[in-house]
Amino acid sequence: MRLVIARCSVDYAGRLTAHLPPAPRLILIKADGSVSVHADDRAYKPLNWMSPPCTLKEGEDQRWTVENKAGEKLIITMEEILHDSSHELGVDPGLIKDGVEAHLQELLADRMETLGDGWSLIRREFPTAIGPVDILCRDGDGATVAIEIKRRGEIDGVEQLTRYLELLNRDPHLSPVKGVFAAQEIKPQARVLAADRGIDCVTLDYDALRGIEDDKLRLF
Repeated sequence: MRLVIARCSVDYAGRLTAHLPPAPRLILIKADGSVSVHADDRAYKPLNWMSPPCTLKEGEDQRWTVENKAGEKLIITMEEILHDSSHELGVDPGLIKDGVEAHLQELLADRMETLGDGWSLIRREFPTAIGPVDILCRDGDGATVAIEIKRRGEIDGVEQLTRYLELLNRDPHLSPVKGVFAAQEIKPQARVLAADRGIDCVTLDYDALRGIEDDKLRLF
């Protein structure tokens, strides 16, 4: 990952145009090729960004041009670079889930039919370049489905699943891949965002799933 702190202006040219006047900002260039521009607020959300695949060209005129395959451009004009460093982060081990989330994943993977007739498991913790997908499976029609499981479903979880789907749908052996956001409780804002992204939401009953597991273990 490369971290650049600079006084710069930013222009976006694509489906619309946008301009950020000169100001000190943080620019992140990640190993996956993404480039994002941040201010010292807005939490994790960038002011502007370009998702991979894209290319970065640093011109001699202190103008950086980031362009994606669609021809959209993010043009960063440097006035003064205050910091420029690169760091090798290596492979991230992924988010360690709490006991409830881990158990929900195990229970659901063991009983995929609770989501519908003909659903079948491909793999738990399916690996991707940005971390493992909780469950990769097939629905009753044979379509590939990625499931992200949370104890409490919020917007961050939908964003996480969206990133997984972007990567999985680049694999011709898997695509098209649909998404399911599953949680014990799903916030209204998360449901709205999921619907906008074409992701289905499922509310999980932890006690009921544990009851299913108990039935399997009984001899009579």
